Amino acid sequence: MTSHVRFAVVGHVEWIEFARVSHMPVAGEIIDASDSFHEAAGSAAVAAVQLAKLGGGADFFTALGDDERGGLAAARLTELGVTVHAARRDAATRWGFVHLDDHGERTITIVGERLVPHGADPLPWERLDAADAVFVSGGDASAMRQARRARVLVATPRAAAGLSGVQVDALVGSGHDRLEQVDPLDPPPHLVVTTRGAEGGEWHGTEHRRGTWKAAAIDGDVVDAYGAGDTFAGGLTYALGAGCDTDAALAFAARCGAANLRGRGPYEGQLTEA
Repeated sequence: MTSHVRFAVVGHVEWIEFARVSHMPVAGEIIDASDSFHEAAGSAAVAAVQLAKLGGGADFFTALGDDERGGLAAARLTELGVTVHAARRDAATRWGFVHLDDHGERTITIVGERLVPHGADPLPWERLDAADAVFVSGGDASAMRQARRARVLVATPRAAAGLSGVQVDALVGSGHDRLEQVDPLDPPPHLVVTTRGAEGGEWHGTEHRRGTWKAAAIDGDVVDAYGAGDTFAGGLTYALGAGCDTDAALAFAARCGAANLRGRGPYEGQLTEA
């Protein structure tokens, strides 16, 4: 796959505190963490970092609270190779905490309102004119129209509220997540991808095209499941932007998702070259 393409992401950030525990605590239980760390994360941030690693950089259009967490998130994403374009809001940056058990499974609690960019925000939207592919996790309707400047537009169902009337090239969501089950979009996406974790997933497209794919082999132990699905979405965006067909794009995205499982946190295991 060629790396001479440009990528961008439009969406949200969450500041996440992680704690590794032997098992998920039950009601009333006190449990000691064997490890703890924090990261700038959330679906858009994770996809942006994966795109930056694969493509040599990525523009990220977002909104952050005017608080310490917002500043930390912007600095961390910049450190990871993402060019952050952030509108500031007079609000708290969304945050959360994650329990990671001995099997690498994550259980997530999120606190606060999801802050997303608006098309009226004074951000350099014109940079999207040169983007080969954009992934969106959220934004108002005007921001979604800005994202449509790109040659390929990939979206998560969580962005559906702003996508009415916008043609989406690929809609990618988890079949295991109730928050990613939405009514059909109008106009319908050219490609709808439903992930099912270790089972792989299925897709359908226009003209009654449909198919499945298998999950990629994991080279090593599962360390941390946080961000695997979002890394899959980033890999899919990369492959579609690079001109891959559906089967090749899904196979590459599956490799990205599997690699993510091997690392601590959302970024350690991500692929760094295509």
